[in-house]
Parts: sequence; C-alpha cells; structure tokens
Amino acid sequence: MPSSTSNFKNRLRLPRLFFRQPTKAESIHGGPPLEFERPIPPVPWRGIMVIVAITVIAATTAWEMYCRSIGYGPTLNDGEDFWTMIRRRVQPESVVIIGDSRGWYDLDLDELQKGLGKRPLQLAMGGGCGYPVLADLADDKTFHGTIICSFVPRLFLAPPGTPPWERGEKAVRRFHTQTPAQRASQYLAFPLEEHVAFLKQEELTLDDLLKDLPIPNRPGALVPPRLPPYFGTIDRERRARMIEECARGGKLASTIQQIWIPLFTLPPPPSYIPQDVFMAKMKEAIETRFRDTISAVQKIRGRGGKVVFVRLPVSGGLKTLEDQTTPRNQTWDPLVKGTGAPGIYFEDYPDLASFFCPEWSHLSAGDSVEFSKRLVPHLRAALKM
Repeated sequence: MPSSTSNFKNRLRLPRLFFRQPTKAESIHGGPPLEFERPIPPVPWRGIMVIVAITVIAATTAWEMYCRSIGYGPTLNDGEDFWTMIRRRVQPESVVIIGDSRGWYDLDLDELQKGLGKRPLQLAMGGGCGYPVLADLADDKTFHGTIICSFVPRLFLAPPGTPPWERGEKAVRRFHTQTPAQRASQYLAFPLEEHVAFLKQEELTLDDLLKDLPIPNRPGALVPPRLPPYFGTIDRERRARMIEECARGGKLASTIQQIWIPLFTLPPPPSYIPQDVFMAKMKEAIETRFRDTISAVQKIRGRGGKVVFVRLPVSGGLKTLEDQTTPRNQTWDPLVKGTGAPGIYFEDYPDLASFFCPEWSHLSAGDSVEFSKRLVPHLRAALKM
C-alpha cells in the first residue's frame, strides 16, 4: 500500500525544468509512484563560492574607494526612524530644537547645555517644515518643556503637500506608527553607516544618481531643482557638522551656493489657475499656518512650557533672495507678534550678525560653537532664565 507521503508526491506534479526526467521503466503505467529528484551538477562549488566572495569584496571595496575619492565620508543617514529615536527621548521638561537644517547645523548641543543647564534634543531636519513637529509637541499633553524653533519662512510656511511639509509630517507619523522591526533596523544600521561611505542613502542610490543627469526642462515637464551634495556629517545625537572641504569655501561651497538659489526661488503659478486666484490661495495658506502656529504655541505655554523662535544666520545671494521673497515684515514680525513668543533675529544683535555662512545657508562646525556660545545669553533673556 503506497504511503501518504508517496501519494502526496505523486499528486504534486513538480515542474521538470530543474528535476531529473523519469526513465522509461518508471513511466510504465501501473509502475511505482514517481519521485522526482533535483540533481546537483558536478561542479566545484567550493571554488565558485570563493570566486563569488572575492568578486563581491573587490567590487564593494572599489565602490567605497570611489565614493571616498569624490568627497564622501562615513556618516549616519537621517531618516524617519533615526528622528523617531530622538523623539522618544523627549521628557516632559526637555529642551527641544525643531525646525530646519539651520537649527540642525548652527546650534551646538554642548554650548547650549552649558548655558541652559539641560542638553537639548535635536529634532530639526534638513529641508523640513518645523510646524508638524511643533503641532505634535503641542498635542503631547505631557510635554511642558522648552522649544527652540529655527525659522526659515520658505520652509516653515510651506503648505501641505510640498516636500518640506511632507518631510516633517512623515517623521511625526513614523513616531506614532513605528514597528519593532523598523526600530531594530535603525539600531543595526548604525555600525555600518558609521564606517562605510557609500551607504549615503539620499545621494548614492541608483535613483538619486540618475537624477543628476543633465535633463533640460521641456514643455509640460519641468525638472525639479537639484538638492545640495554631501557637505555634512551626523552623529548619534543627530548633530550635523559641516565638513572641512565645504567650510573652506572652495568649489564645493560655491556649487552649493548656486543650488540654493533655484531651491529657494518660488515656482511660477500653474498655468491652469489664474494668477490672482493662485496668490489668494497662497495668502490664505500662510494665514492658516500663522493661526495654527499661534494655537500650538498657546497650548504649550498653557501647560507651562516655553517657545522661542530663532532666525539663524544666512549670507550672500541667498540672504538677498530671502529678504526679497519672504520679507521680515510679512513673515517674522507677524509670527512673533501673533504667538506672543520671544524671537531672536540674528541681525538685531551685533555679536550674532557678524557670522558668514560658507555656502550661504549654514555655519561651519567651528563657527557653530562660537555662535551658540554667543546665543546662550540671548536665549536665557528670552526664556527669562
């Protein structure tokens, strides 16, 4: 009597592409159940394994050497899971830095800790809108600490659906929905990213390398502005530091300067919307953001928390562009007046206004330390410490 295992194998009808063909005797009607076997080719598997391993190691080493030769170095990738890791450390009375990349690069945690008595948590993000983070902290009823918010009008006032808004919104969403696997993956990534340069996820993937191809604008298909190349490192506290090559103000700095201009230039209104209608919608969106920000600040201050807005240094052609497209009297002044929160505008203080950003938007690592040291007395006065 055939066993159940034999009957199962007979019914299974395995594909014969990779299996031995039955012999003529096995194919006779009424013969024993057919059992297909996958043959192992008689090749030197050990030698093949060695050759594959050597090829992979050689290719990986060559790619790593090439990435380092063009200026890249090992650094952590700043994704939603990394941001969430720091967000989980926020305690009810924490000092938190939020906003854009200027708060990320320009504020030194060591100097702020010396001056404020607590080590801040770094929740600012490159190219991100700070409002979703501010709103999330406002909705956290346990939080009544201090928020230092870097304010770049082009980013903080970005409407929903734009890249700056989505960057901030995705980070907040990941904090509330992160899975154990995503959390573990971030911890496992640290040792590799700290030692391998080609793991820069936002620049050295095939998709990002293809974006660098010089494709011209075409009717109905505008090429988005390029993002700046690698010019800073990030540590496990999410502290960003400008690399020396950029801080020297050479070719890398000048290249980034020319990238900022199209990135911070307002795009033309869509052709299918009348310009006056488009401008009215933009004005309404900005007013809505101001109202929402006022509400968020009131929630935090109502629980005993503090919020201070900081306008950090900007230089050269980018400063000229920002002053033209987002003038102070239409952005900074309504923000500070409406929220009632203290504000520190770098141009108002001679000791803060003398700094120059090598690539026009961020301070060098050394200047960030000195700037933070000078900023501390102004923060203490604004926070009434």
